[in-house]
Amino acid sequence: MRTIHERLELDLKLGGYSPHTCRIYLLYARLFAKYFKRSPEEMGADEIREYLLYVIERRRASRSTVRQIRAALSFLYAITLQRPVEVEHIPVMRRQRRLPQVLSGTEVEALFHAVASPKYRAILMAQYGGGLRIGEACRLQVEGIDSKRMLIRVRAGKGGKDRYTILSARLLHELRAYWAISRPHPWLFPGNTKEGHASPDSVRVVFRQVLGASGINKKVTPHVLRHCFATHLLESGKDISFVKVVLGHGSLRATEVYAHVSIDHISRTVSPLDLLGTPSAAVLG
Repeated sequence: MRTIHERLELDLKLGGYSPHTCRIYLLYARLFAKYFKRSPEEMGADEIREYLLYVIERRRASRSTVRQIRAALSFLYAITLQRPVEVEHIPVMRRQRRLPQVLSGTEVEALFHAVASPKYRAILMAQYGGGLRIGEACRLQVEGIDSKRMLIRVRAGKGGKDRYTILSARLLHELRAYWAISRPHPWLFPGNTKEGHASPDSVRVVFRQVLGASGINKKVTPHVLRHCFATHLLESGKDISFVKVVLGHGSLRATEVYAHVSIDHISRTVSPLDLLGTPSAAVLG
Protein backbone atom coordinates (compact mmCIF):
# COMPACT_ATOMS: atom_id res chain seq x y z
CA MET A 1 0.00 0.00 0.00
CA ARG A 2 1.60 3.27 -1.11
CA THR A 3 1.76 6.29 1.18
CA ILE A 4 0.04 9.54 0.15
CA HIS A 5 3.46 11.02 -0.60
CA GLU A 6 4.28 8.12 -2.94
CA ARG A 7 0.87 8.29 -4.63
CA LEU A 8 1.21 12.04 -5.14
CA GLU A 9 4.67 11.62 -6.63
CA LEU A 10 3.41 8.91 -8.98
CA ASP A 11 0.43 11.02 -10.09
CA LEU A 12 2.69 13.98 -10.83
CA LYS A 13 4.94 11.80 -12.97
CA LEU A 14 1.95 10.32 -14.79
CA GLY A 15 0.73 13.87 -15.40
CA GLY A 16 4.02 14.74 -17.09
CA TYR A 17 4.97 17.45 -14.60
CA SER A 18 8.56 18.68 -14.64
CA PRO A 19 10.98 17.46 -11.93
CA HIS A 20 11.02 20.99 -10.50
CA THR A 21 7.22 21.14 -10.22
CA CYS A 22 7.15 17.66 -8.67
CA ARG A 23 9.60 18.75 -5.98
CA ILE A 24 7.64 21.92 -5.24
CA TYR A 25 4.25 20.18 -5.02
CA LEU A 26 5.62 17.42 -2.80
CA LEU A 27 7.26 19.99 -0.54
CA TYR A 28 4.05 22.01 -0.08
CA ALA A 29 2.03 18.86 0.59
CA ARG A 30 4.51 17.87 3.32
CA LEU A 31 4.45 21.36 4.87
CA PHE A 32 0.64 21.34 4.85
CA ALA A 33 0.53 18.03 6.74
CA LYS A 34 3.31 19.14 9.09
CA TYR A 35 1.46 22.34 10.01
CA PHE A 36 -1.61 20.43 11.23
CA LYS A 37 0.31 17.30 12.28
CA ARG A 38 -2.33 15.24 10.52
CA SER A 39 -2.69 13.29 7.31
CA PRO A 40 -4.27 15.21 4.39
CA GLU A 41 -6.82 12.38 4.22
CA GLU A 42 -8.17 13.55 7.59
CA MET A 43 -8.51 17.17 6.43
CA GLY A 44 -10.39 19.16 3.82
CA ALA A 45 -11.51 22.60 2.64
CA ASP A 46 -11.48 24.23 6.09
CA GLU A 47 -7.87 23.24 6.76
CA ILE A 48 -6.79 24.29 3.26
CA ARG A 49 -8.32 27.74 3.78
CA GLU A 50 -6.75 28.07 7.22
CA TYR A 51 -3.32 27.09 5.89
CA LEU A 52 -3.49 29.51 2.96
CA LEU A 53 -4.45 32.34 5.34
CA TYR A 54 -1.50 31.34 7.54
CA VAL A 55 1.03 31.59 4.72
CA ILE A 56 -0.48 34.89 3.57
CA GLU A 57 -0.82 36.63 6.94
CA ARG A 58 1.86 35.02 9.11
CA ARG A 59 4.48 33.88 6.63
CA ARG A 60 4.00 36.90 4.35
CA ALA A 61 4.33 34.66 1.31
CA SER A 62 4.36 36.25 -2.13
CA ARG A 63 1.36 35.96 -4.41
CA SER A 64 3.19 33.54 -6.68
CA THR A 65 4.06 31.30 -3.71
CA VAL A 66 0.46 31.30 -2.49
CA ARG A 67 -0.73 30.37 -5.98
CA GLN A 68 1.81 27.52 -6.08
CA ILE A 69 0.68 26.20 -2.69
CA ARG A 70 -2.95 26.30 -3.78
CA ALA A 71 -2.07 24.51 -7.03
CA ALA A 72 -0.17 21.81 -5.11
CA LEU A 73 -3.02 21.20 -2.67
CA SER A 74 -5.57 21.27 -5.51
CA PHE A 75 -3.64 18.53 -7.29
CA LEU A 76 -3.30 16.55 -4.06
CA TYR A 77 -7.04 16.60 -3.31
CA ALA A 78 -8.51 16.58 -6.82
CA ILE A 79 -6.22 13.92 -8.34
CA THR A 80 -4.42 11.89 -5.67
CA LEU A 81 -7.16 11.83 -3.03
CA GLN A 82 -9.99 12.08 -5.62
CA ARG A 83 -11.83 14.69 -3.56
CA PRO A 84 -12.07 17.70 -5.91
CA VAL A 85 -14.94 19.18 -3.92
CA GLU A 86 -12.46 20.23 -1.20
CA VAL A 87 -10.78 22.77 -3.51
CA GLU A 88 -13.55 23.73 -5.93
CA HIS A 89 -14.59 26.88 -4.08
CA ILE A 90 -11.26 28.11 -2.74
CA PRO A 91 -10.38 31.41 -4.49
CA VAL A 92 -7.25 31.69 -6.60
CA MET A 93 -5.19 34.69 -5.52
CA ARG A 94 -5.04 37.21 -8.34
CA ARG A 95 -1.70 37.87 -9.97
CA GLN A 96 -0.01 41.15 -9.18
CA ARG A 97 1.39 42.41 -12.45
CA ARG A 98 4.62 44.19 -11.65
CA LEU A 99 7.02 45.58 -14.20
CA PRO A 100 10.14 43.40 -14.30
CA GLN A 101 13.49 44.87 -13.33
CA VAL A 102 15.96 45.17 -16.21
CA LEU A 103 19.62 46.00 -16.63
CA SER A 104 21.13 48.32 -19.20
CA GLY A 105 23.33 46.92 -21.95
CA THR A 106 26.36 48.37 -20.15
CA GLU A 107 25.40 46.58 -16.93
CA VAL A 108 24.90 43.26 -18.74
CA GLU A 109 28.33 43.62 -20.34
CA ALA A 110 29.93 44.37 -16.97
CA LEU A 111 28.23 41.32 -15.49
CA PHE A 112 29.67 38.99 -18.12
CA HIS A 113 33.16 40.43 -17.70
CA ALA A 114 33.00 39.67 -13.97
CA VAL A 115 32.39 35.91 -14.51
CA ALA A 116 35.69 34.01 -14.38
CA SER A 117 34.29 30.55 -15.18
CA PRO A 118 33.80 29.87 -18.93
CA LYS A 119 30.98 27.46 -18.08
CA TYR A 120 28.94 29.86 -15.96
CA ARG A 121 29.66 32.80 -18.24
CA ALA A 122 28.27 30.74 -21.13
CA ILE A 123 25.15 29.81 -19.12
CA LEU A 124 24.42 33.45 -18.26
CA MET A 125 25.14 34.55 -21.84
CA ALA A 126 22.74 31.87 -23.08
CA GLN A 127 20.03 33.31 -20.83
CA TYR A 128 20.54 36.80 -22.20
CA GLY A 129 21.39 35.82 -25.77
CA GLY A 130 18.39 33.51 -26.23
CA GLY A 131 15.93 34.65 -23.55
CA LEU A 132 16.21 31.38 -21.64
CA ARG A 133 14.91 30.62 -18.18
CA ILE A 134 17.64 29.50 -15.80
CA GLY A 135 16.47 25.86 -15.88
CA GLU A 136 16.30 25.90 -19.69
CA ALA A 137 19.89 27.16 -19.90
CA CYS A 138 21.14 24.52 -17.44
CA ARG A 139 19.38 21.75 -19.40
CA LEU A 140 20.71 22.69 -22.83
CA GLN A 141 22.09 19.75 -24.78
CA VAL A 142 25.02 19.85 -27.18
CA GLU A 143 22.77 18.74 -30.03
CA GLY A 144 20.45 21.67 -29.28
CA ILE A 145 22.99 24.16 -30.64
CA ASP A 146 22.34 24.51 -34.38
CA SER A 147 25.24 26.60 -35.68
CA LYS A 148 24.19 26.22 -39.32
CA ARG A 149 20.78 27.81 -38.84
CA MET A 150 21.93 29.88 -35.81
CA LEU A 151 19.21 28.46 -33.58
CA ILE A 152 18.99 27.07 -30.06
CA ARG A 153 16.55 24.24 -29.49
CA VAL A 154 15.02 24.49 -26.02
CA ARG A 155 13.68 21.13 -24.86
CA ALA A 156 10.84 20.80 -22.36
CA GLY A 157 10.55 24.46 -21.47
CA LYS A 158 7.76 25.75 -19.25
CA GLY A 159 4.68 23.60 -19.73
CA GLY A 160 6.83 20.85 -21.26
CA LYS A 161 6.98 22.68 -24.61
CA ASP A 162 9.91 22.63 -27.03
CA ARG A 163 10.81 25.77 -28.95
CA TYR A 164 13.54 27.44 -30.97
CA THR A 165 15.20 30.72 -30.13
CA ILE A 166 18.06 32.86 -31.42
CA LEU A 167 21.65 31.62 -31.33
CA SER A 168 23.83 34.70 -30.90
CA ALA A 169 27.06 34.74 -32.92
CA ARG A 170 28.88 35.96 -29.81
CA LEU A 171 27.38 33.17 -27.73
CA LEU A 172 28.43 30.62 -30.37
CA HIS A 173 32.00 31.94 -30.16
CA GLU A 174 31.86 31.63 -26.35
CA LEU A 175 30.47 28.10 -26.56
CA ARG A 176 33.18 26.99 -28.97
CA ALA A 177 35.88 28.27 -26.62
CA TYR A 178 34.16 26.49 -23.71
CA TRP A 179 33.77 23.30 -25.79
CA ALA A 180 37.48 23.26 -26.59
CA ILE A 181 38.20 23.12 -22.84
CA SER A 182 35.64 20.64 -21.52
CA ARG A 183 34.11 18.64 -24.45
CA PRO A 184 30.75 18.14 -22.65
CA HIS A 185 28.19 15.51 -23.73
CA PRO A 186 25.21 15.12 -23.86
CA TRP A 187 24.51 18.06 -21.53
CA LEU A 188 26.13 21.25 -22.70
CA PHE A 189 26.66 22.26 -19.07
CA PRO A 190 27.26 19.13 -16.93
CA GLY A 191 26.69 19.33 -13.20
CA ASN A 192 25.80 17.50 -10.01
CA THR A 193 22.03 17.27 -10.42
CA LYS A 194 20.38 13.86 -10.52
CA GLU A 195 19.95 14.24 -14.28
CA GLY A 196 23.60 15.25 -14.71
CA HIS A 197 23.23 18.86 -15.88
CA ALA A 198 24.26 22.08 -14.12
CA SER A 199 22.23 23.11 -11.09
CA PRO A 200 20.21 26.34 -11.26
CA ASP A 201 21.16 26.91 -7.61
CA SER A 202 24.86 26.90 -8.48
CA VAL A 203 24.17 29.47 -11.22
CA ARG A 204 22.34 31.66 -8.70
CA VAL A 205 25.34 31.51 -6.35
CA VAL A 206 27.73 32.59 -9.12
CA PHE A 207 25.32 35.31 -10.22
CA ARG A 208 25.14 36.80 -6.71
CA GLN A 209 28.93 36.80 -6.48
CA VAL A 210 29.50 38.58 -9.79
CA LEU A 211 26.65 41.03 -9.28
CA GLY A 212 28.57 42.88 -6.58
CA ALA A 213 31.89 42.49 -8.40
CA SER A 214 30.42 44.18 -11.48
CA GLY A 215 29.23 47.20 -9.48
CA ILE A 216 25.50 46.54 -9.97
CA ASN A 217 23.46 47.45 -6.90
CA LYS A 218 20.04 46.33 -8.17
CA LYS A 219 18.29 43.46 -6.38
CA VAL A 220 17.99 41.00 -9.24
CA THR A 221 18.31 37.27 -9.95
CA PRO A 222 19.58 35.46 -13.08
CA HIS A 223 16.02 35.68 -14.45
CA VAL A 224 16.68 39.37 -15.08
CA LEU A 225 18.72 38.33 -18.12
CA ARG A 226 15.59 36.90 -19.75
CA HIS A 227 13.79 40.16 -18.96
CA CYS A 228 16.69 42.09 -20.53
CA PHE A 229 16.59 39.92 -23.65
CA ALA A 230 12.90 40.68 -24.23
CA THR A 231 13.11 44.37 -23.36
CA HIS A 232 16.23 45.03 -25.42
CA LEU A 233 14.74 43.23 -28.43
CA LEU A 234 11.63 45.41 -28.28
CA GLU A 235 13.77 48.53 -27.89
CA SER A 236 15.71 47.53 -30.99
CA GLY A 237 12.45 47.48 -32.97
CA LYS A 238 11.57 43.78 -32.99
CA ASP A 239 7.88 42.93 -33.28
CA ILE A 240 6.25 41.83 -30.03
CA SER A 241 4.83 38.71 -31.71
CA PHE A 242 8.36 37.58 -32.56
CA VAL A 243 9.47 38.19 -28.96
CA LYS A 244 6.50 36.12 -27.75
CA VAL A 245 7.58 33.15 -29.87
CA VAL A 246 11.23 33.12 -28.83
CA LEU A 247 10.30 33.54 -25.15
CA GLY A 248 7.92 30.59 -25.40
CA HIS A 249 4.95 32.50 -24.02
CA GLY A 250 1.53 30.92 -24.44
CA SER A 251 -0.22 34.24 -24.99
CA LEU A 252 0.71 37.73 -26.11
CA ARG A 253 -0.53 39.11 -22.80
CA ALA A 254 2.45 37.60 -20.99
CA THR A 255 4.81 39.36 -23.39
CA GLU A 256 3.09 42.73 -23.30
CA VAL A 257 4.59 43.54 -19.91
CA TYR A 258 7.94 44.06 -21.63
CA ALA A 259 6.43 46.72 -23.88
CA HIS A 260 5.81 48.78 -20.73
CA VAL A 261 9.40 48.30 -19.56
CA SER A 262 10.92 49.78 -22.72
CA ILE A 263 11.13 53.23 -21.15
CA ASP A 264 14.31 54.16 -23.02
CA HIS A 265 12.67 53.27 -26.30
CA ILE A 266 9.68 55.46 -25.46
CA SER A 267 11.88 58.37 -24.38
CA ARG A 268 13.79 58.25 -27.69
CA THR A 269 10.62 58.39 -29.74
CA VAL A 270 9.78 61.78 -31.23
CA SER A 271 6.23 62.99 -30.59
CA PRO A 272 4.22 63.85 -33.74
CA LEU A 273 3.74 67.31 -32.17
CA ASP A 274 7.47 67.93 -32.48
CA LEU A 275 7.37 66.99 -36.16
CA LEU A 276 4.89 69.73 -37.07
CA GLY A 277 6.48 72.40 -39.22
CA THR A 278 9.51 70.21 -40.07
CA PRO A 279 10.37 68.30 -43.28
CA SER A 280 9.46 65.08 -41.43
CA ALA A 281 5.88 66.33 -41.05
CA ALA A 282 5.18 65.00 -44.56
CA VAL A 283 4.77 61.53 -43.13
CA LEU A 284 1.75 62.77 -41.19
CA GLY A 285 -0.15 63.43 -44.47
